[in-house]
Amino acid sequence: MATTRENQLRDGIWWRPDRVSWWMGVLFAVGSLCFALAAIVSQWASAPRPGIGVTYFVGSIFFTAAAYLQWRSASRQPRGIDWWASAIQLAGTLFFNVSTFAGMKHGFDARQSNLRVWTPDVFGSICFLVSSELAYVEVCHRWFCVRARSLSWRIAALNLVGSIAFGVSAVTSLIEPSTQEPVSAAIANAGTAVGALCFLAGGLMLLPEAAHAG
Repeated sequence: MATTRENQLRDGIWWRPDRVSWWMGVLFAVGSLCFALAAIVSQWASAPRPGIGVTYFVGSIFFTAAAYLQWRSASRQPRGIDWWASAIQLAGTLFFNVSTFAGMKHGFDARQSNLRVWTPDVFGSICFLVSSELAYVEVCHRWFCVRARSLSWRIAALNLVGSIAFGVSAVTSLIEPSTQEPVSAAIANAGTAVGALCFLAGGLMLLPEAAHAG
């Protein structure tokens, strides 16, 4: 076991800043951590709301940076399934930029909040779901498979589960005009936290995958 760990350190399993895929993993992981922390802290009423909004927005910027690198890498084979998955994912992160930026502002009524915050959040979640399914299909070469020993499959599966959780969060965060409250703040926060933790795990798994890519 000690020899294996020494070899991993020597070969740079977890430290390969010379590779784009390593940076993608780091950026996705940091962005996911921001979303997870913001969602978890949101469950406490005493949490400072401005700080939560800023954390979401900063996380979305890391998402966009990572998605851009992934799209640039996929552009070597334009119009392939990887290109479409990365392009749609990049579009999703831009929607999250818009949503989280608007979310830092206060004083919106239900209609304004749903239009400026909820709507781009929903579009971003849809983009993530479509992108994750395309990436999953690319790994499986069909709509569904189980390849638990494959690192690429585990990353794709985690991202798909995370995208589903983000979708649940988006649906339940709709502001009801009658109450001026989300459909379910608890489910929305839980969905965001679960999705972000899945993305965090997937991002961290990209680090050793970057080393194995050669």
